[in-house]
Amino acid sequence: MEKRIKVGVIGAGKIGSLHARVLSKLPQAELVGVCDKNLWRAQMIAWRTNCVAFNYYGDLLKQVEAVVVAAPTALHSEIGVKALEAGVHCLIEKPIAASLEEAKKLLEEAKARKLVLQVGHVERFNPAVLEAIHHIHNPRFITAGRLGSYDPRTAQIGVVLDLMIHDLDILLTLVPSEIERLEAVGARLLSGHEDIANVRIRFKSGCIADLTASRISFERFRKIRIFQPDNYISLDYLNASLKIYRKSAEQVRSHKDIAVVYPKLVKAEPLGLELAHFLSCVEHKLEPWVGGESGIRALELALKITDELDRHELSREPAVPSFTPPWANLGEFTRSISSAVLGGASKK
Repeated sequence: MEKRIKVGVIGAGKIGSLHARVLSKLPQAELVGVCDKNLWRAQMIAWRTNCVAFNYYGDLLKQVEAVVVAAPTALHSEIGVKALEAGVHCLIEKPIAASLEEAKKLLEEAKARKLVLQVGHVERFNPAVLEAIHHIHNPRFITAGRLGSYDPRTAQIGVVLDLMIHDLDILLTLVPSEIERLEAVGARLLSGHEDIANVRIRFKSGCIADLTASRISFERFRKIRIFQPDNYISLDYLNASLKIYRKSAEQVRSHKDIAVVYPKLVKAEPLGLELAHFLSCVEHKLEPWVGGESGIRALELALKITDELDRHELSREPAVPSFTPPWANLGEFTRSISSAVLGGASKK
């Protein structure tokens, strides 16, 4: 059995509680504690996962070798830098930081101290994604949709940094090409940031990607589709399912000439795979698959999109007079129609 790594979780919100639950069951982890400014919330998770509740993260850092930073995005840099300075390996939830300067500071600290810095882009560890990567070689068109309900706890950032950034990381993983240009539009409906956004990204390789993210939907939707010259791949993140469509005959005359392949997928929880990978990198001093560089690339693209959204946000457009249908005043509408059809006859 691998050495048990002493690990802690900073942030006792929804994501932090998920990390604590999974870590408490991993054989290679010894969950020491959960930390949050709200000690009662940390204590509730600690009771469920058989660890200790902390009110100040500095006290937790003294007792662990590795930590998961699941605090609000604005605190990622502060907590991450303090952890790295204390010699503690870090898995920081996405996005890696609130700004590129903060993200680069984290990466510099990790490299200088030869510590593991992993970013929580958990969709990379989705079994469907892990398998799909083996079948993607020349993507020409990609569509991705990520819809969910509004959560006030993430209102401090927009939907691009909250949800779309998952698909941005996957996109940058699947398309090894520089971005030529992008176009984006979005709107603020529930918060002070964009709550719905759409972006079209054109790569120098010729690949085009359309991404949509929304947090004003009652439906949870997480899908990506990849079109290639010889096949079409449909991936459902939520159900961890993967389908590959390709021709089964030289000439397609009906749907019978289209073969649908269902690759065999590993049955595992993505978060469990992500945390196991992190702990393995800590134990064996390996560079994580989703390291600081990956986190910075995804953040940089996300910030470019938000800048574009600021220029074209729908809710900031000048007010346009609303269209009043002619039947709003039925009598006037009837007289105008009569005049148009009958001409002067209506005056007799």
